Amino acid sequence: MRFSYLTPGLLPFVLLTAILSACSPAPAPMSEAPITPDTAGTGAAPEPAQSLIISEFADYSESLMRRMLERNPEWSLYSGLYDNAHQVTLPDETRRAEDLLFIDAELAALAQFDVTLLPADLGIDHNLLNNRLESMRWYLTEFKEWQWNPASYNAAGPIGLILNTPYAPEEDRLRTVMARLEQVPAFYQAARANIIDPTAEHTELAVTQNRGTLNLLGTSLQERVSASNLERAEKEQFEQIRQNAISTIEGFITELQTLSSDIDERQSGRDFRIGAALYESKFAYDIQSGFTALEMYERAVAEKNRLHDNMDSITTELWPKYFADQPMPQDRLDRIGQLIDHLSNQHIARDEFISEIERQIPLLATFVTEKDLLEQDPSRPLVVRATPEYMRGSGAGASVSAPGPFNPTADTYYNVTPLDDYNDEQAASYLREYNHWVLQILNIHEAIPGHYTQLVHGNKSTGLIKSLLRNGAMIEGWAVYSERMMLEAGWGNQEPEMWLMYGKWNLRVVTNAIIDYAVHVRGMTQEQAMDMMLREAFQEQTEAENKWRRVKLSQVQLTSYFTGYAEIYDFREQMKFQMGSAFDLKTFHNRFLSFGNAPVPAIIDLMADSTL
Repeated sequence: MRFSYLTPGLLPFVLLTAILSACSPAPAPMSEAPITPDTAGTGAAPEPAQSLIISEFADYSESLMRRMLERNPEWSLYSGLYDNAHQVTLPDETRRAEDLLFIDAELAALAQFDVTLLPADLGIDHNLLNNRLESMRWYLTEFKEWQWNPASYNAAGPIGLILNTPYAPEEDRLRTVMARLEQVPAFYQAARANIIDPTAEHTELAVTQNRGTLNLLGTSLQERVSASNLERAEKEQFEQIRQNAISTIEGFITELQTLSSDIDERQSGRDFRIGAALYESKFAYDIQSGFTALEMYERAVAEKNRLHDNMDSITTELWPKYFADQPMPQDRLDRIGQLIDHLSNQHIARDEFISEIERQIPLLATFVTEKDLLEQDPSRPLVVRATPEYMRGSGAGASVSAPGPFNPTADTYYNVTPLDDYNDEQAASYLREYNHWVLQILNIHEAIPGHYTQLVHGNKSTGLIKSLLRNGAMIEGWAVYSERMMLEAGWGNQEPEMWLMYGKWNLRVVTNAIIDYAVHVRGMTQEQAMDMMLREAFQEQTEAENKWRRVKLSQVQLTSYFTGYAEIYDFREQMKFQMGSAFDLKTFHNRFLSFGNAPVPAIIDLMADSTL
């Protein structure tokens, strides 16, 4: 369960560089509508001097975002702008030096604005921009993933987006793809120069995902070009450039395989664990929570125990229904696990997995409408598809790829990884994990009213800084919150079986946070992590193995689910208590989602004093 901003499971370097880089003179105005800051809720009219500061900051923040987008073609693509889609960001030393100069200059410029004189909404924009700039510098100078993560380098993401998004005629988009393919050799040359002391795990992932890139550029693309209306000379040129790009990527894969063999033989690769100092900093920059990483870890441990208590009560209630002649085990984890194991046999057939997901989506939409839970927009399409090969391999079986705020009407994709590569035992384990009840919760999380619904709202926000500087904890936290909210509203008919499986599913969110911190900071071993997932979170073997792989390949992101969820749910309950009978759930949801993808604490600040 993961949201992706039209990217593979792990951000490709082109997007990471796009986000971490912006240095150029102010560009000529773009043809798109201006970025208009959201100044709603600013209160009384400001004094003239304050009005000038507000106006100056609005102009500056718009200029900054414009320059960042103009310089970064990949970020522009993911945001729905295509004017410079033919350009490729080269992740070389020159670019990093330019980035650092830009960061220092813009931080100094931001410091000239007294945030206390800005209205609350613009004050949040100021904080978001400051956090992003500080984060950019930290990623470049401290975290240095560009040195040790070969999976950062993959040319596929933007090309796949261009091919799948009909923003222009087919032939124009193919010409754009050809222009990007022509820059593939320079891109991978820069990648080779950057890679120093990589981890074995990220090297292996880079091989897997770049093989997927070869498939993206393979026979189907060749046939697509051949069937197009390009001139014959253009087709011949495209084919030559395509073959050259393929040869470059094949060479990169071969080098990575050699590097991987050397790491295995010498056991010399960098440890994938990042340690306490880097983890706390990454958590602060990425999550932007009111908690530290340690505080959230401790809360997750407490939540795990609370969920066990609730699930044990349900198990005690249901035991006679399913095991009338069998005594309950004394150990509560044993009896909970035994009932879950029994219920997990109720699942969809292997060849019906994706079609069942497609069937459930309209049912969820109808339920949200009937219960009047929040606004929906049926004009914004959701397309269920098999996860593209270049996005596979990170351990995430389902994800959503959403359009950016400048192209909000484009398709949103619900990516579902097929079970084709699983043997019978692995497929059976996976289907038991996503059984009759859990599959419904997965669809709530990924689609309605989870990621898909939230991102439709987010793209309509007038505060594009909040939409462009997307906060993962808010996005993932909303999806997790929506699961519990839907069950509270009656999805599943309040069946104890559904609530039991919800507890199992929610334990996954909780153990994500526990294991991610424990592995990277406290040295938790694979054996310990697998034991927690299998015995305490009741996960299937295949799911636990995929999660262990994901823990090795990412850091902090797995905490975003629980962190955002905890903050959203706490805030909702606080507002319900304060407002009593005046509280309206639909109004709360629509208001909360209206602030784009800002961090949850920022949204809380904006909403706390407003009337819902």
